[in-house]
Amino acid sequence: MNRLLVSLLSAFDALIVVAVGLAIVLAPVTLVWVFGIGGEADWAALWPASGTIWQLGHFVPVTISLPTDFLVLTGLSEDAASFSVSLAPLALAVFTAAFAYRSGGRAAGAGAWLTGVGSGTLVVAALSTVIALTTATPVTEVDLVAAIASPTLVFVLPALLGAVVRAWDEGDDGLVDAISERFSDEIQDGVDAGARGLAVSLAGFVGLGALLLAVMFVIRGGEIVALTQASHADLLGVVVLSLGALVYLPTLVVWFGSFVAGPGFAVGAGTAVSPAGTSLGVIPGIPVLGVVPETTSTWMLLLALLVVAVGAFAGWMMRGMLPVGSAEPLRPRVTALATAAVGSAVGAAILVWAAHGALGPDRLTDVGPSPAGVALAVGLEIAIGAAITLFAPRGEPAIAAGAVADAQETDRLDYLGFASSEEREAASPPAVDEREHVDLADEETEAFERPFDLSGRDAEGAGDPDGPGASPR
Repeated sequence: MNRLLVSLLSAFDALIVVAVGLAIVLAPVTLVWVFGIGGEADWAALWPASGTIWQLGHFVPVTISLPTDFLVLTGLSEDAASFSVSLAPLALAVFTAAFAYRSGGRAAGAGAWLTGVGSGTLVVAALSTVIALTTATPVTEVDLVAAIASPTLVFVLPALLGAVVRAWDEGDDGLVDAISERFSDEIQDGVDAGARGLAVSLAGFVGLGALLLAVMFVIRGGEIVALTQASHADLLGVVVLSLGALVYLPTLVVWFGSFVAGPGFAVGAGTAVSPAGTSLGVIPGIPVLGVVPETTSTWMLLLALLVVAVGAFAGWMMRGMLPVGSAEPLRPRVTALATAAVGSAVGAAILVWAAHGALGPDRLTDVGPSPAGVALAVGLEIAIGAAITLFAPRGEPAIAAGAVADAQETDRLDYLGFASSEEREAASPPAVDEREHVDLADEETEAFERPFDLSGRDAEGAGDPDGPGASPR
């Protein structure tokens, strides 16, 4: 495809992803302005509020400075007048990253992935600049460099990943092919299998977190309802709280994935929520935080075995992609294991970093899991599980028995005539035995086909007692 066309299509993709992301935020905020504030609404603040939420969803720290009148009205101390919020609602970033990954893959399929990714990145950077320059308010403030760089990185990194993955699979007659040719076939097979294991491992980490979060919603549902009632929110307030919980749902999934892996997470400085124990002080009365367990049992440390099981499944998937022979080469399996284990640790660290940040002043400046601890735990657990299935014996005796059965089936088909005459003749038994078998078969067939009468004599010798059809005396 023409590079100019690829560039235009990628730029359009970037424009769409930013526009849709803003619309996802702008629509509910507009409803709040209409039904919640009504005629007293300051419509000039609608766009800055929506843009700031979009920026926060793309890891742009937002500094909030509360006016003095508000502090007096609410009774807050002056220490809480200014604080930073950096805990991102990951739903917005996940949407942008998924769309960018798809855009990068399409650019690679068109044969111009560098051009496509570069074009999309420039558009996102330009739009992020416009949003940053038009959303400043006396209450909220963002750093201009972070407001441009963070959304751009959220787009460009997944786009590059999608482009490189597709170019590695299909070839690009360029940079990726030049790099892949430097590695032997065994290393390339190991990298391909390891990439599959990495995807399975990260999906398992996220899936286990989502499963535990769903269980906690069921167990702690009463606490969530109690916190909602304590907030004295009206119908519109409940809707706003629910929408806020939805955009932060991926963040909570990563928190509970870290809980399953072992290190757990924090809801404020000096707190810990993990299978080894829970130490919580006063946490914000946000209803969705009602899912956080107040106590845990050390038996929950066994949840880490689920991550090991995910690693074992990933190892089984990887081994199925590697070449099979009488003696399996060691290098592809070691390469696959290293790729999956290291990649899982790095991927988990990125997810945990994205789910960590500040939610308010004082103790709430440290909320979420620790990237280093979770990365180490996930990497080790995936490595242990994958090593079990990657290096376990394949069961050669069973394979040998299967080969014997296949040989017997081939001989049977040859005998029934499914092979060519030359193959049957080459594989036939000795000639003497074959003639004896054929003669016996002919005699039995001839005797079977003769007609018999009721007296025991056949029709041919019925008139001659000594003839060929006479019955023996």
